[in-house]
Amino acid sequence: MSTQLTENHRRLVVAPMMELTDRHYRFLARLLTRHTLLYTEMLTCKAVIHGDRSYLLGKETVEGPVVLQLGGSDVNEMAEAAHIGQEWGYDEINMNVGCPSDRVKAGRFGACLMAEPELVRDVIAGMQEKVDVPVTVKCRLGIDRDDSYEALESFAGIVLQSGCKHLIVHARKAWLDGLSPKENRTIPPLRYEYVYRLKQAYPDVHISINGGIDNLADTQSHLQQVDGVMIGRAAYYSPAMLAEADSTVFADIPGGHTHTADFATLSQVARDYAAYMQPWIDKGVRPSAMSRHIVSLFQEVPGARLYRRHISEHAGKCTDALSLVNGALEHINIDSSAANTSNTPMAANEVAQSDSPTSSSIDERRAN
Repeated sequence: MSTQLTENHRRLVVAPMMELTDRHYRFLARLLTRHTLLYTEMLTCKAVIHGDRSYLLGKETVEGPVVLQLGGSDVNEMAEAAHIGQEWGYDEINMNVGCPSDRVKAGRFGACLMAEPELVRDVIAGMQEKVDVPVTVKCRLGIDRDDSYEALESFAGIVLQSGCKHLIVHARKAWLDGLSPKENRTIPPLRYEYVYRLKQAYPDVHISINGGIDNLADTQSHLQQVDGVMIGRAAYYSPAMLAEADSTVFADIPGGHTHTADFATLSQVARDYAAYMQPWIDKGVRPSAMSRHIVSLFQEVPGARLYRRHISEHAGKCTDALSLVNGALEHINIDSSAANTSNTPMAANEVAQSDSPTSSSIDERRAN
């Protein structure tokens, strides 16, 4: 059953991230925020049509509004995949026109499609004919050397001919040759002003901004210029920030969480997440495939590093998720952790050592 999305849901969005924003992470995010809009990992239209739909599209009933992001460029296949997504209860279908990886480029989807705005327009129109939920586009500023503001506005104008009313723009261009996907997240300069100008050019279109935004204060600032903000890896590697989203970004909407990112809240979230993990563990899902999502829940407080180490070192043989979490929480210095824990993201090298998924854990998640 789909939720009727409103513009308010799009004020703050957690970006789609491969091998990160799976159903387990989305359950954790919903424990922290009721209103923030969540995305799936990107799925190819062919995978949705021909693959294991229960694994690929299954989601928790408590996840609230969730967007299914699709990758592809065939009008009929994308329309069919969108229809399947709606049948599985997704509240919005998003077309990926921003991923710069070679694998995606070889499959003729992602950022390379910015060179074919008429095709993107036709794909969106075909998807809209098959579903009743909104169909949206996530793109970059441009690709390679074709990254002027005028090029962005031209691309948007053609795509919007489809009747699409929502664009999410990563405020960097994509270099399709010479940069890795990781480098494409940091090396091309941010040009937020391009997205602001796009909103001025299309005042009736919902424009969301993405790229380099890692805290709620900056989110509030961007919302003075555009309609929505999409946060990527900061929402994963510093998930505690989401504990304050409902009381800040969504303060005027009833029904949100009123908690903050303090020890009491985050420790209860961790225990609630452990209760969620246990049935999956009992079914044979590898504990570390789920516990990796709470590794960075505590940061910049005494004992946070030991908390992370405890989960990383003990998840492999875990049979009791609550014991795993309680053991990790014992390392946090309660007296010193009253301050907000969401301000500073974990260092990238620490993340890589503590919670990067192994190929075996990913394969096991896919098998279950």
